[in-house]
Amino acid sequence: MSDTKYAQQGMTFRQSVEHMVDHAIEIMGLDEGIGNAMKVCQSVVQVSFPVEINGKAEIFTGWRATHSDHRLPSKGGIRFAPIVDQDEVEALAALMTYKCAIVDVPFGGSKGGLVIDPRQYERHQLEAITRRFARELILKGYLSPAQNVPAPDMGTGPREMGWMVDTYRQMFPNDINYMGALTGKPVEHGGVRGRNEATGRGVQYALRELFRHPEELERCGLSGSLAGKRVIVQGLGNVGYHAAHFLETEDDCLITAIIERDGAVVNADGLDVSAVREHIAETGGVKGFAGGEYREDGTAVLEMACDILIPAALEGVITADNAERIQASLIAEAANGPVTFAADKILQERGVEILPDAYCNAGGVVVSYFEWIRNLNHVRFGRLERRFHEARGEQIIAAIEDASGVEVPEHLRQKLARGADEFDLVRSGLDDSMRLALQSIIAVRRDNPKIHDYRMAAYAIAIEKVARHYRDIGF
Repeated sequence: MSDTKYAQQGMTFRQSVEHMVDHAIEIMGLDEGIGNAMKVCQSVVQVSFPVEINGKAEIFTGWRATHSDHRLPSKGGIRFAPIVDQDEVEALAALMTYKCAIVDVPFGGSKGGLVIDPRQYERHQLEAITRRFARELILKGYLSPAQNVPAPDMGTGPREMGWMVDTYRQMFPNDINYMGALTGKPVEHGGVRGRNEATGRGVQYALRELFRHPEELERCGLSGSLAGKRVIVQGLGNVGYHAAHFLETEDDCLITAIIERDGAVVNADGLDVSAVREHIAETGGVKGFAGGEYREDGTAVLEMACDILIPAALEGVITADNAERIQASLIAEAANGPVTFAADKILQERGVEILPDAYCNAGGVVVSYFEWIRNLNHVRFGRLERRFHEARGEQIIAAIEDASGVEVPEHLRQKLARGADEFDLVRSGLDDSMRLALQSIIAVRRDNPKIHDYRMAAYAIAIEKVARHYRDIGF
């Protein structure tokens, strides 16, 4: 997968992440011992197991890496992809440690992967494979509410998380907190509304917050609001779709190009993101979509002029080979590691600003944290106070009408008297987390003369938090 592209640049994905961390550690003047301890992946387990498929035993191989358990549980997704390897899993686990610290979520970092193309298997076969993989991780201590909590990633979703949490329940029927063993579950089985869209929604909230800071927009060569900004999205999976859909429908952005496996579709006046998604579901690609011009060379479309480029699929899509030709003013890394270390340096020299993956796509783990808390508390958010706030709203409306002698219009009455439900509270918490994190990143970049980009500012925040734990508590 991405490691091939990274290898072409002379380093693996994990080494690219470590180079960025080394740079941040050097800038911060951190003690060498703490810095080295922070980079080490604490543990990795590889499992291989047979599952009977069409009367024959197939062997599947997967990994689960824990980069840091300085806070428990360790947290991170599980991806199903045909080109997963240990190096990638370790790199993603490290990113999870820094990601959680940046957005102030009290988790360590972990990640998992299984070498499989889920599209090649029927539903019952995939269920058997997923449950067996979960069993292997559980038996080795890499899946539990208190120690290691997986979530969806590439190739997995609520369905797979539901199978895995049910497997845990069967193995530990007396654990009343079993729902907290995984996040991203179906809403009917302990999940929260808003988790499926959370990473893409977080990208939107990150961009909204950036656009509240005119001085930061000036760095990017941008101004005004998100409305009318030209956006190119690479990858219309779960993350890319939700980011593009919300930016199009709620912020009036123009999604001028969408890049997929079979090429790209382009429309300078803006694409209908939902229509493109439906077309992909029906045909398997963007070719033939009537609402835009098809381009077979998707990599060339990545280099088209736009205001915001959102790589939302694979690692290593922007490398030293194409960084000089990227024409975006701002890159929002919705995927993990889409910009290599070498490309990052080139883009910085060219003045292209990047909202880094460790911050920009952290929405998923933020809402996973909310889901985990909800599972351990055994009560949905808003259940205790919703009606109280509705009654308080009615009292405020009555006071306004008594004082003014004017009846409050019905549409305002409904808004003022409405109590927040769980979905509202989840979105509110995600918005607040993304806002505060970017405000901290901007402040660190502004106040530290050695830091010249958002990525190093984000890493500095994360590394200082983890290092503080090591200094105060020990290794």
